[in-house]
Amino acid sequence: MSARMFPVPGRHKGRVYVITGGAQGIGRACAERFAAEGARVMIADIDPAGAEVAEAVGGAFTRTDMSDPEQVRGLAEAAVAHFGRIDIWHNNAFAAVFKPIHEQTLEEFDTITGVGIRGYWMGAKVAVEQMRAQGGKGVILNTASVQSFVGEKGFSAYQATKGAVLALTRSLAIDHAPDIRAVALAPGLIATDAIKGIPEDVMQGVLADIPAGRAAEPAEVAALAAFIASDEADYMSGTAVILDGAYLAIG
Repeated sequence: MSARMFPVPGRHKGRVYVITGGAQGIGRACAERFAAEGARVMIADIDPAGAEVAEAVGGAFTRTDMSDPEQVRGLAEAAVAHFGRIDIWHNNAFAAVFKPIHEQTLEEFDTITGVGIRGYWMGAKVAVEQMRAQGGKGVILNTASVQSFVGEKGFSAYQATKGAVLALTRSLAIDHAPDIRAVALAPGLIATDAIKGIPEDVMQGVLADIPAGRAAEPAEVAALAAFIASDEADYMSGTAVILDGAYLAIG
């Protein structure tokens, strides 16, 4: 069995973990992993299914539109009201459309960047404020992407957000060292519901460009997130950790 099947008991015991976009995919897997390692979990999402995930992991749910600063602040306040503190804040929510820039609308751009830049910035802001108020220690995780590093057709606005995530992560790490760490996770193709609609012939072409020959499971991303947020990774900050099956190694 692979290591991701074995959460580390008690590694995050007593810590409060806030995950945005936690209703499905990577977010849900992370919520489950952190809960299994002892964390108290606050799930945020616009999808009400997040409430079911929260119930399953013994956590709490707050419906949150990450593009709305007041709702993001409300999320932080809800986490503190439920659990008394915030130790790990994970910006993971995203919005995307698949079309070239000349077909994208300004409204679509505003939606995508509203979540992926404005939302991440505001999430980091409220997290840092709370972490400083409670003693100064904490970890901020930001979900980036292999598309932070390379271009792919039809994702101009989304890729702009993922490039910004890396810059934000570096800035946070410098501004708040050594007490608050900031690390970006950069996954490649992940086996979530989002890829189920990809035609088989197209998917075979995508997999042909990944030396590992497969998509990663959300649980693999969650295992990485749990390690990065732990004391074992205390020297890791201001960087991106790539999980892509050697996709970027091809060049």
